[in-house]
Amino acid sequence: MNQQGLNNSQVRRHNKALFMRLMWRYKRLSKSQLAQLSGLTIPATSKILQELIDEAKIDRTDLALSHRGHNAGSFQLPVSGPWTLCMCITPTRIEYQLADAQLVARGECQQKTIAVVAPEALLTETEALWRKVCQQWPGKKINLALAVHGQVDPTTGVSQHMPQAAWKAPVELKYLLEERLGIEVRVDNDCIMLALAEKWLNSNQQREFCVINVDYGIGSSFVINGEIFRGNLYGSGQIGHTIVDPQGARCSCGRQGCLETVASLSALKQAARSKNSELPPQTNRQLFAAWQKGEPWIAAWVNHAAEAIGMSLYNFLNTLNINQIWLYGRSCAFGESWRQTIIRQIDFNPFDPRDSLKSRATNIHFGELDRASQLLGIGYLYVENPSLHSAGSPS
Repeated sequence: MNQQGLNNSQVRRHNKALFMRLMWRYKRLSKSQLAQLSGLTIPATSKILQELIDEAKIDRTDLALSHRGHNAGSFQLPVSGPWTLCMCITPTRIEYQLADAQLVARGECQQKTIAVVAPEALLTETEALWRKVCQQWPGKKINLALAVHGQVDPTTGVSQHMPQAAWKAPVELKYLLEERLGIEVRVDNDCIMLALAEKWLNSNQQREFCVINVDYGIGSSFVINGEIFRGNLYGSGQIGHTIVDPQGARCSCGRQGCLETVASLSALKQAARSKNSELPPQTNRQLFAAWQKGEPWIAAWVNHAAEAIGMSLYNFLNTLNINQIWLYGRSCAFGESWRQTIIRQIDFNPFDPRDSLKSRATNIHFGELDRASQLLGIGYLYVENPSLHSAGSPS
């Protein structure tokens, strides 16, 4: 196997990229903090910082982060530069959060209920919200980052398949919106949004973890060695389409018995319709209320759904051996008993030392980031892919 070392130029680029990752995570750091976090000496740290200042990638400020000793100031990401409107879009709802040049939230997380049956209408709604935000912040250049349910090609920005949509054809979201708005647009899956939020905004995050989004459908995203794992077809981690019942109901993907047909909120609605077809369709709010009242059939369904999710996770864990899992989505409202049922299914994993090495055992927890932070995650697409970003990105 051909192995090559790093020359001085490559080492310098590596260290500068490391500093930029630290700056994007912490936003403001002192020289001593950067030296400690990077493991470099103070002289080496000083040299890298000066190069980043010369390249306008960071700014020096007089704000002291410590009251001990000489005040050497601190360093931060530039406050100038493009802002980002972070959106999560479906045919029925758009959630959005504005972020400044440092990807810090500005204003409140908001949402708008929509009802679109064609791609053109979804594009129009997205454009209208972006223009509304721009009017509120005149003079600011505001880029757009979109999180989309279903399969997405992040390179071309094409939504290949949006499960809740009335249409089936792919939609060139990035190209069409950039043409309309004259800005840079990034597009990716909504589970990638959650994974990026955990990676960049959870200060205690591990380098390998998984997020599971149990909502209308069931999606997942894996971070391995600090990087989003996508696969060549950008469909990696689609736990919702693992087959749990080969003779089960037909899924939107065309196969039978996928996890989504057993354990998603759309499956719960279908079960409710099958139980009493004479009643009008029930909303998620009504079904959660019935569950909280102890409706036996919903309690049984929730338990079965959790068991199915747990068994699918068991298979993933045997393959990837990732021991940190975060649960997101509206199904988390089913609470602790739902989570514990999921956990019990992985207790049979012979490779999971739950008793002897607690710190290394698999941990399944509810995600702790609020919705605004979750939405900010999609904005980190600009940080993850610096080749298309402004001067402040890690390179």
